[in-house]
Amino acid sequence: MSTNYPKPSIVIKNLIKKYGDFIAVNDISLTVEAGKIFGFLGPNGAGKTTTIKILAGLLQQDSGDVIINGYDISKNPEKCKFSTGYIPDRPFLYEKLTGIEFLKFIASLYNLSIEVFEKNTSHLLKLFDLYEWKNHLIESYSHGMRQKLIMTSAFMLETPMIIVDEPMVGLDPKSARIVKELFKRHSLKGGSIFLSTHSLEIAEELCDEIAIILNGSLKIIGDMESLRKEASLHDSDLEEVFLQLTDTEDLSKIIIALKDMNS
Repeated sequence: MSTNYPKPSIVIKNLIKKYGDFIAVNDISLTVEAGKIFGFLGPNGAGKTTTIKILAGLLQQDSGDVIINGYDISKNPEKCKFSTGYIPDRPFLYEKLTGIEFLKFIASLYNLSIEVFEKNTSHLLKLFDLYEWKNHLIESYSHGMRQKLIMTSAFMLETPMIIVDEPMVGLDPKSARIVKELFKRHSLKGGSIFLSTHSLEIAEELCDEIAIILNGSLKIIGDMESLRKEASLHDSDLEEVFLQLTDTEDLSKIIIALKDMNS
């Protein structure tokens, strides 16, 4: 899959989202540079998924600006969506479609050419061990297979920006390594990844830059070294956050697999 992406980025300025009196996202500002894998890190309930849904065009912010690939999401929502792939943590799939029918449906929404569709889906389905399952109904797929199918649907589009909510949930270690490699290839071609996770180790293995969100507010943005340095300070409230973000036994096998890629 060789594509010269336009220069992508996300610019968020003073983003606020409320549910009644509850402030889910509180005055967030950040920038994701082209060719970067950006981690949005925080414990469950911190505001990650709300922010992700705003970026994906599924929720409307109460105030603030969101610019994706040069387009204002409030003024040009369609152009934002066409330049963005979205991978939710709990994907909704049409169970009465086969895997390949679902991929064709997604491709039609993005006006993907037949040539690009056939080339990319063949490669990705084989990569994820789904090729032999492409003509089976999705209702027969396991949770992990469904997650790999939604990954395929996002990467086949060759969009400059991919937004991912908890990318490793439901994946086996082999598939997690494949996803890490796909993320790296995408960024090396100039594409950007914006991913949310509740695991410090996952963010460390995948991301170039990380923002930590807590109770709807950004606490810090930087690389892992600067975050660890800040958390080690005696008066830093990040120390408690780090303890929460390292208690991820559910992802232990995935984390080991990702670390093995670096050894």
